[in-house]
Amino acid sequence: MATTKGRRAYTDVAYEPDCYLMFGKESAGIPEEILREHPDEAIRIPMLSEIRSLNLGNSVAIVLYEALRQNGFSQMQLQGELTRYRWDA
Repeated sequence: MATTKGRRAYTDVAYEPDCYLMFGKESAGIPEEILREHPDEAIRIPMLSEIRSLNLGNSVAIVLYEALRQNGFSQMQLQGELTRYRWDA
């Protein structure tokens, strides 16, 4: 569960291959009643203290790519090709 109230950074947890990521509404976040019941699952993206929160889409991208990275970018294309040239020429 990604929240500005989390005690651990999103990089400090291990993401299982079939785990779920939870994000709340941009205006309200995940309800505190849910967070209180799952303190060990609450993670945060470190940011400056004067910033209230990050855009929801940006937050999803940050945490999702960390989970994908930890799982070796499974089933994702890892190399790109040039359109008009070859890398080795």
